[in-house]
Amino acid sequence: MTYPRNFSHIGITVTDLDAAVKFYSEVLGWYVIMPPTTIKEDASAIGVMCTDVFGPAWNSFRIAHMSTGDRVGVEMFEFANGERRENNFEFWKTGVFHFCVQDPDVEALAARIVAAGGKQRMPVRYYYPGEKPYRMVYMEDPFGNILEIYSHSYELTYGAGAYQAAA
Repeated sequence: MTYPRNFSHIGITVTDLDAAVKFYSEVLGWYVIMPPTTIKEDASAIGVMCTDVFGPAWNSFRIAHMSTGDRVGVEMFEFANGERRENNFEFWKTGVFHFCVQDPDVEALAARIVAAGGKQRMPVRYYYPGEKPYRMVYMEDPFGNILEIYSHSYELTYGAGAYQAAA
């Protein structure tokens, strides 16, 4: 039987782990569940797992674990040779190109993100102008990761037919 799985966590890469943990805890209110820690290539269980993932000669990296208000985990990685992408919005390429958070005050959270060094990539838009207060906006954190803000839940936004033509 197939049933819907829960979302456990997402991993994002940043160029400054300490600044990222500060940003996400102060601006989005995420909980720090494991502060920045250095992981080294060795024979420990985590060392072996990382070699499985990254291949040999990865040497070391820093990682922190955070949690959202609804208990979704966020792993943040900082690699010694990490570099910010020149074009961080290649949405036409496969892979994850954004993650979304929910806040009833989209405009205030967008302003907090900008004040903390992020970027607003578009104006706040309504899914149902004049009908429902469902809003969204695409943002960028100070490290180049794309995030979206919704005012209402995913189910409410799309369950109401966001893409259906007006009758």
